Amino acid sequence: MRIAIAIATTLLISTSVPAQADEVGGPTIVVARAGSQPSIKGPTDNFTGSVRVDPLFPATPSSTVSGGLVTFEPGARSAWHAHPLGQTLVITSGLGWVKDWNGQKREMKAGDVVWIPPGVKHWHGASPAAGVSHIAIQQAVDGKNVQWMEKVSDGQYAE
Repeated sequence: MRIAIAIATTLLISTSVPAQADEVGGPTIVVARAGSQPSIKGPTDNFTGSVRVDPLFPATPSSTVSGGLVTFEPGARSAWHAHPLGQTLVITSGLGWVKDWNGQKREMKAGDVVWIPPGVKHWHGASPAAGVSHIAIQQAVDGKNVQWMEKVSDGQYAE
């Protein structure tokens, strides 16, 4: 499982980092240094509780894929939202939940990979007692990779 995650992540990252020309004019490898982009606090319009977003790689002119490391403190969660081309979550640590509008809440823990299909209204976040971190990977359509909706109520979170 961890090998599959590493391969998938490597493939996604290698297709989404902008190519740069080397001395002879061909594309070359780009290394995005850890910590080279500042962390941001998850906006209160889109998240409940304490959430930190660490950008990993942006969409580029040659690829619409982007990714970020999102860390939720216990009880923190996203608002309801959907992605035009779906979203993959690679759970890196902790214990959390994911739920779609019409489905059951599902547990997600370190090593799990979660696929949310295109257009599915959902939320994800930490369990009440433990935080969770995941790498979120999604594609944009016309420059937009998410449609934010209403916040998840305390009752919906507890369901």
